[in-house]
This record gives sequence, structure tokens and C-alpha cells, in this order.
Amino acid sequence: MRIYISADMEGITGLVDADDVQPGGRDYERGRQMMAEDVNAAVRGAVTAGATGIVVNDAHGPMRNLVPEALHPQARLIRGRPKNMGMLEGLTPGHDAMICVGYHSRAGTLGVLSHSFMGHEIEDIWLDGRPVGEIGLAHATAATLGVPLVALTGDDSACAETTAWDDSVTTVAVKSAHDRFAAELRPAAEARQAIEEAVIAGLSAYPRKAPTPTSNSSTLTVRWQSATVASTLLGIPGVTPVDSRTIETNGQLTSLYRLFGVWMRVAASLTNQPPYC
Repeated sequence: MRIYISADMEGITGLVDADDVQPGGRDYERGRQMMAEDVNAAVRGAVTAGATGIVVNDAHGPMRNLVPEALHPQARLIRGRPKNMGMLEGLTPGHDAMICVGYHSRAGTLGVLSHSFMGHEIEDIWLDGRPVGEIGLAHATAATLGVPLVALTGDDSACAETTAWDDSVTTVAVKSAHDRFAAELRPAAEARQAIEEAVIAGLSAYPRKAPTPTSNSSTLTVRWQSATVASTLLGIPGVTPVDSRTIETNGQLTSLYRLFGVWMRVAASLTNQPPYC
């Protein structure tokens, strides 16, 4: 089995605040260590389940959070940015399964550090009319490539969002959200054991969960906080307005995911925000 792991940071064991996940934050260095431990737990589970090739994509913020020497030796790391496919850089139809570690719920939900890609700049996203965040968009894009999402870790809100999207995905709640910057934390050793076991369980179902690759067209709709961002993006061919702050476009989902990354880089240049939070 060839396994792909996309690792975000907001849903990592023990982390609840921007200072835990943003470079320069007072607890960021500790947060990086916690991230590596959660990822390594997933890698151990994949190895136990029989994985022969494991790729980890550092998918958070600057995408330089994971220290290479802290990563399990049986995993290869994709690090740094820009990346054409952002949080899914390196994912191909050659992978047998995807695992998402440290993910969070979408903008507007009561989840730890909840947002959709760009902090406060993106108000909402829809895929074919269905509200979606980073979880659903990753799941759907991987499915287009024929790669099943088999396991996801994060807070209880992220896990509920995943189950609502696809109840066949094995989820692990490493903390329970009390508010956007507060949670009840699962003990670290217990959480990592649960991650390892969930990955083994998720991969044990392969290939039953494998979706059929598709080239079907989808519609991606994004509502921005800024009308300036929406107006500027209308200069890209194929982008049409829904209202003064909302735009949409159609296409094959992997192409839309890459195009969405371009939208975020444009928005970042207009708003002085980083393209990912």
C-alpha cells in the first residue's frame, strides 16, 4: 500500500490557540513537536497495516512546521510552499489511501481554531451547492483521483463534519471543543494510541472504500469577506459573480482545487493575509 498523509495543525493533540500553531507564537515550537507526534502515530499505524510507501505533506500555514528529523523514518516529507495543490500536494491516483491528521472544522462552526483556508477572509465555500471546508474539499478531490480518505484526526467538531460528509471514514477526536480557543484535551499518550489504532482500522477496509476516479465537472463557490477580492478574481477566465462578494466557477475537481489555491494567493496579496492560516 502507498499511503498519503495530509497534516494540518489546528486539530493536533493539545493545541487550542493561535500561539500554538503560528510561527512566532509563544508555544509554536511545542506545537511543532505535538504535530510530529500525531503524524508519527499515523505513520506507525500505516506501517503496522502493511504500508510500503508513506508520503507526508506538511499542509499548515508556511508548510514548514514538521522538523524532518522528528518524522518517522519510514515516511517521506513534502515541505515548504508554494505548492500547486497546497494541502494535497503530492497526492496521485497511485496512492491507495489518504489520511488527514490534525484537521479542523470549517468556518462558522464551533470548533477549535475553525476556519476555511484563510482565517477570516473566506466566509463560506460550497461544492456543488453543499457547504464545505478543508475536510470536505480534500475528501472530494481525493475521491476524484480514486483515493479514499480512510482516517481523520482532529477535534470532535472536525470529526462530526467528516462523518456528515462520509460516515465510512474512521475518525479520532483528540480534544472536545468548548469554544474556538478552548477545549477539553485527551491525554497525549491516549490520543496517539487512538490515532494509531484508527489508521490500522481504516486501512483494514481497503480496497472496499476505494472510490471510482472521475472527470465529472463540479461547481466551486466561495464567499469572501471583501468585495474587492471577489471583484478582482472576476478577471480570471471562467469565474462568474453570484453577488458582490461571492464568485463561482466550474471544472474538474482537481483543477478547481489548484485554481482555488491561485484565488487564495490573489486574496492574500490584496488583504495582506497569509494564504493559509
